[in-house]
Amino acid sequence: MREPPGGRVTRRVGRLLRAAVVGVLVVTTATAGAVVPPTDPARQAEYWLDDYGIRTAWQTTRGAGTTIAVIDTGIGRGPAEFEGAVTAGADFSGSGSADGRTPVGGDDRDHGSWVASLAASRGTGPDTGMIGVAPEAKLLSLSIGFGGSSDIPFATQVADAMTWAVDHGADIINLSFTTNLLEWDPSWDTAFQYAYDHDVVVVVAAGNRGTGTDRVGAPATIPGVLTVGGVDRGGVASQEASTQGITIGISAPSEGLLGVSADGRIVVWDGTSGAAPIVAGVAALVRSAHPGLDANNVINRIIKTARAVPGVSAKPDPLYGYGLLDAAAAVNTAVPAVSENPMGDLAEWVRIYRRAEQAPAPQPSTSPVALPELPAADPPSEAGSPLLPSLNTLLYGTVPLVGVTIAAILVALGVTAAVRRIRSARASR
Repeated sequence: MREPPGGRVTRRVGRLLRAAVVGVLVVTTATAGAVVPPTDPARQAEYWLDDYGIRTAWQTTRGAGTTIAVIDTGIGRGPAEFEGAVTAGADFSGSGSADGRTPVGGDDRDHGSWVASLAASRGTGPDTGMIGVAPEAKLLSLSIGFGGSSDIPFATQVADAMTWAVDHGADIINLSFTTNLLEWDPSWDTAFQYAYDHDVVVVVAAGNRGTGTDRVGAPATIPGVLTVGGVDRGGVASQEASTQGITIGISAPSEGLLGVSADGRIVVWDGTSGAAPIVAGVAALVRSAHPGLDANNVINRIIKTARAVPGVSAKPDPLYGYGLLDAAAAVNTAVPAVSENPMGDLAEWVRIYRRAEQAPAPQPSTSPVALPELPAADPPSEAGSPLLPSLNTLLYGTVPLVGVTIAAILVALGVTAAVRRIRSARASR
């Protein structure tokens, strides 16, 4: 499978199944001579709808009035499950269609459709076909290319797609991929802050050990995002289809998930790429039920109403975050309001950890600079013969030399006179 820069896309494909998921399941029960119609296999396989309180939350809302942007490989046009769900889209890979509905990539081309189907697919009938967590929410299909499927830098694609999503009415943005790197491109500072400033909830997959992610990587490390870890059907942290890290905020199912492919086939797959849109769908339910809540309080309701994991007391826990997703509690429980994003403040992080932009180098001035006037020069001396002594040579050369010479002569004469007197005295004796 191709990778975005620095890591694999966070998903592991399960076995492909026929459109009926597990084949045609027929259940007949004699009840007063009547035959009970068979249970739809797709709906029956969506265990998370009951286990995580989603059907109960539907008694209050099904996500109407909200919009989820899926920044991924694109949502396929054909499946009936997406009829009426996708309202707009765009391509940022340079290889998709203008509306973002042509899947991009090779092995990954169905990934965006799988993700979207978990968030807000409509099913194929009132009680048939795969249905998403928020089946009345709208979807935006923003196609990007992982790895070698695009010549445009991955960071640029994501940043541009996020800005477009915000400008086109997204209430929730879902990012089901990882770079496997703790740090992220500075362009994401601006794009993610733009989403926060416009009251958008950003939901991100934590990554999977099965695809080489031992710890959460960007964008799951960016302050302010709601990072989703994965659990198996028993609610235990998945060994293959999840990872760990202190930025995990909530846990949701990541094993045995269903997904509608771009060609309408239903597959079973694993990964936090699927756990994330389940949480994004719950965020849509919360925003639909409480339209006055800002993004900070939507995230806060989801993590504060999470079900405790037996034996886990730390909050957040590096495997489970604040606990297991509970859609019904998130929608219906009274939760005290908060004024800040409980998952962190990106602007403050940037202020502390990003190097400040260097001030531009001063430009040379073209205006003249006033300098103080120099003192007047000494007038030139009259030219003389180089053979005649000058005043300086007389003062500092000739005169001292004459003085020394005279002194030396006088000393010599004195010595000579003394010697003569001594000799004369000896001769007179």
